[in-house]
Amino acid sequence: MPDYTRVEVDNNPNSLMSASHVFRNLSQPFAVGMVRIYDGQPGGRLCAITGWSSDNGGSPTDAFAVNVEDSGAGGAYVVYGGDWGVRLRPADSDRAWDMDDADQWGETHLVLADAEDLLPPQT
Repeated sequence: MPDYTRVEVDNNPNSLMSASHVFRNLSQPFAVGMVRIYDGQPGGRLCAITGWSSDNGGSPTDAFAVNVEDSGAGGAYVVYGGDWGVRLRPADSDRAWDMDDADQWGETHLVLADAEDLLPPQT
């Protein structure tokens, strides 16, 4: 198991923010395809997620999560992707990943509290 996960994302067309973080791992990284986020929604909102790469001016790649040390809660899950971060869309969307789609958005990474909010990729 790797001891640390490094998230390095410079601002880019997918995410105007940048991130430079190192997290101490408590588990092996694992692939994710959906996450539940709680931005203003008490019950949460299920979203599809993909890593986002700078290849070809922006393209999907694998997204991963890893349980890491968190000084406030003891542990948390960091969700990360490519060198341009991660990209999200509503779970019920069947549209292709596209930076021009107004229903999709980018983040450098996510930090989630519960494993129940992470779902594997659908095959």
